[in-house]
Amino acid sequence: MKSARTSHLALLLMVAIVFCWSGWQPYDRFTWWLEVSPGLAGIVLLLATYRRFPFTTLCYTLIAFHISILCVGGHYTYARVPVFDWLRPIFGWQRNHFDRLGHFAQGFVPAMIAREMFIRLNVVQRKRWIPFLVVSVCLAISAFYELIEWWTAISSGSASNDFIGSQGDVWDTQEDMFFALIGAVCAVTLFSHFHDRALRKIAGQGAVE
Repeated sequence: MKSARTSHLALLLMVAIVFCWSGWQPYDRFTWWLEVSPGLAGIVLLLATYRRFPFTTLCYTLIAFHISILCVGGHYTYARVPVFDWLRPIFGWQRNHFDRLGHFAQGFVPAMIAREMFIRLNVVQRKRWIPFLVVSVCLAISAFYELIEWWTAISSGSASNDFIGSQGDVWDTQEDMFFALIGAVCAVTLFSHFHDRALRKIAGQGAVE
């Protein structure tokens, strides 16, 4: 239990460092707030529920990775992340695809969170339904996020262009949701074994591992 908490504290410190870097002279302060606010809300919620429902270290690590992606995107804006911009001529991309990584994580990480909650809270009796329900939850989250982008565009006009990050792609919304779907499917098919091992440690030791 103590070692797990130490790992969780280290992850929180890492995210705090990335967040501070991200907030130092970002490309656009309004866009930065829009991008990092979901991560901030997630941190507050996780801290508030840590004693009652601590997640596995695997889940916390993935969450930290996802928040870091949000911070990087907020600092540069998704269309201007240097590494992915540098890759454009190599692969012949017409746009910066860092936002695709973000939406992949938007499916992958919530899938692991939802899976852990479904299993540990015994949400469903027939466990075979869990993968389908997890993917459905992730698609719902992705669709709701696209609605948030739409509402933001309506309320703030051109100021939301960097937040939406479509970069002239008319199919951006559909492609974002597709990458979230891929992320969710990858999570439940490729990481379930590792996740189950972490969950068994909790059940066997009564501690977060």
